[in-house]
Amino acid sequence: MERDYYIFSNGRLKRKDNTVYFITAEGDKRSLPIEQTAKIHIFGEVDLNTKLINYLTQYGLLLNFYNYYGYYSGTYYPRKKNVSGYLLVNQAKHYNYNDKRLYLAKCFIDSAVHHIIRNMRNYKETEEFIKRIEIEREKIINANFVDELMGAEGRMRKIYYEAFNVILRNGFEFNKREKRPPTDPINALISFGNSLMYTTVLGEIYKTQLDPTISFLHEPSTKRFSLSLDIAEIFKPLIIDPIIFSLINNRRITVKDFDIEEGICFLNENGRKKFIADYERKLAVTIKHRTLKRKVSYRMFIRLECYKLIKHFIGDERYKPLKAWW
Repeated sequence: MERDYYIFSNGRLKRKDNTVYFITAEGDKRSLPIEQTAKIHIFGEVDLNTKLINYLTQYGLLLNFYNYYGYYSGTYYPRKKNVSGYLLVNQAKHYNYNDKRLYLAKCFIDSAVHHIIRNMRNYKETEEFIKRIEIEREKIINANFVDELMGAEGRMRKIYYEAFNVILRNGFEFNKREKRPPTDPINALISFGNSLMYTTVLGEIYKTQLDPTISFLHEPSTKRFSLSLDIAEIFKPLIIDPIIFSLINNRRITVKDFDIEEGICFLNENGRKKFIADYERKLAVTIKHRTLKRKVSYRMFIRLECYKLIKHFIGDERYKPLKAWW
C-alpha cells in the first residue's frame, strides 16, 4: 500500500543505485521505500539534484514543497503517462459550455454544503446557522452563472465560519477567514489543512487521465492545478474541518503548537506533526461502499470522484458528487 512521507528536517535527498536516502544536516541517514511511496512532502530546507528527480519521475512520484511557515508552495508534477486526448477534448468541452460547466460547479458546492451541514449537526446551538445556510443553498441551486454561484458559496461559508465559535472550545475563537497570511490559530489550521487536501487531491488526479488544469468551479489559470481546488471543495468539510474540531476540543492542539512571526500565525513543527498524524489516520479510515459493496478508504473516495468525472466527460454516466451517508 502506498503512503506519503513527510520531511521536516533540513538535509539532502539523494539517490544511490536504486535506493533513495534522506540525510539530515546532522548526518543521520534513512532510506525511503520509493516503490511504496505516493508523495513526499518537504517542509525543511532540502537539497536534491536532477539524478534524483529523474529517478522519482520513473515512479510518478510527486514532490510537494512548503514554505518556512508550513504553507504550500508548489509541486514537482512528473510528466503524466496516463493520458487520453479524447478525454482531454471532452473535459475542455464541459468547461466551454456554460450549462455543462455550471452543472459541475453546482455539484461540487452542493456536496460541500451537505458535508458542512453534516458537521454542524454534531453540535448543539447550530440550528440557526443551518437554517441560514439552507437559504444560501437554494440560491446555489438556482444560480445561472458561476460568478453568481461563487457569491452564494462565499456567503454560505461566512455563516459556517461564524458557527465555529459555537463549535470550538478551550478558548479558541474565530473572527473571520484570512488566507494571505493567516493571522490566528484557526486560520492557520484551515490553511494548513487545505494545503494538505489540495496536494492529496492532486496526487489522486495524477493517477487518472484527468487534466488537473481544466476546472469548473474555480477559474482555470496559469500556475495552478485548479481541478484540485474543485474536488477539494467536497473533501475539506468532510475531512479537514472535523480534524480541526477534534484537535482543539480534545486539547490535543493548544496555543503552544503555534508560532507568530511578523503577523503570520502558523503551526510549529510539533503542531504540524499532530495535524498530519490525524490527517493520515483519517485518510486510512474505511467505509462500506453502497455500490461497490466493499470497504473503501477516504483516500480512495477521492480517486473514485475522479473516476466519476471521467465517466461524466465521456458520456457514460452523469456525475453525482459524493454525499457522505455514514
